Amino acid sequence: MPLLETIQAYLEEQRARVEEELERLLPPAGEYPPSIHRAMRYSIFAGGKRLRPILCLESGKLFGGDERNLRRLGCALEMIHTYSLIHDDLPALDNDDLRRGMPTSHRQFGEATAILAGDALLTLAFETLAAPQSSQDEDRHPSDALPAAAAKDSDRGSGAEDSHLRVIHELARAIGTRGGMVAGQVVDLESTGKETDAVTLQFIHSAKTGAFIRAAVRSGAIAAEATEADIERVTGYGEKIGLAFQIADDLLDVLGSRQALGKAVGKDGNQQKATYPALHGVEQSQRIAAGLVREACEILEPYGSRALRLQEIAHFLLARRS
Repeated sequence: MPLLETIQAYLEEQRARVEEELERLLPPAGEYPPSIHRAMRYSIFAGGKRLRPILCLESGKLFGGDERNLRRLGCALEMIHTYSLIHDDLPALDNDDLRRGMPTSHRQFGEATAILAGDALLTLAFETLAAPQSSQDEDRHPSDALPAAAAKDSDRGSGAEDSHLRVIHELARAIGTRGGMVAGQVVDLESTGKETDAVTLQFIHSAKTGAFIRAAVRSGAIAAEATEADIERVTGYGEKIGLAFQIADDLLDVLGSRQALGKAVGKDGNQQKATYPALHGVEQSQRIAAGLVREACEILEPYGSRALRLQEIAHFLLARRS
């Protein structure tokens, strides 16, 4: 089976497992008040590759992390990611009508509910992060953590508790104003319609998209209590694929199709957004992205075949069509 088909089959399998866990964690659509829960579920289950949870899972597995706990952490990542998409689509920001082939949240439910749905997903993400459960826990809601889980964590000593708090700090930092998602969004808005240099463009992409992908990789390693040397090594991988991912997105806006992407194409150019193809051209942007993926895979070579999935995911980022 060709590499692309192999990794796509694996990603589909893992995506289904992430969605099973998300189903347990999100409030039912009919739970009061139903309007907000319907909106939350509409966006979180609207499709998507679940790359961030899978990157977290694979990074943690590399260092012996528990798969169930890593998948739960990955679900928090997906909630944060979905919150960012809902808000990014709003008229005040990107003003998009379609996301993954469906009406965006504000088109489906109105702006006020969309804003609140994004807020609620962000809040639920940190509720999930703050209520760890054991790998045997089958309860749906994160606030219902079993005492046995707490006991199991306490048996592991302060290392588990410290790593848990460190993961929360890691993710909060990655979506904030100090080189994180919000910072990237702000500079992106301020740069629209203006001539942008390469340094500013790299900051936008590394902060707006790359920082959270980097955090997904780091948080998996941290949750698995990897050594500092190992955490720093996978950090390099995460930084490079995070930037490559956004460059690939820029290229898809130029070369992709509305049918494959499930949203309008060519908007970056129409809105005079700062992108790699606009600054460097398509071919040079492709070379830059390919170089980043190659370097990311080289970083993981000391781990041998154990890091194969992470390397395959890096290559998938370039080959994807949506």
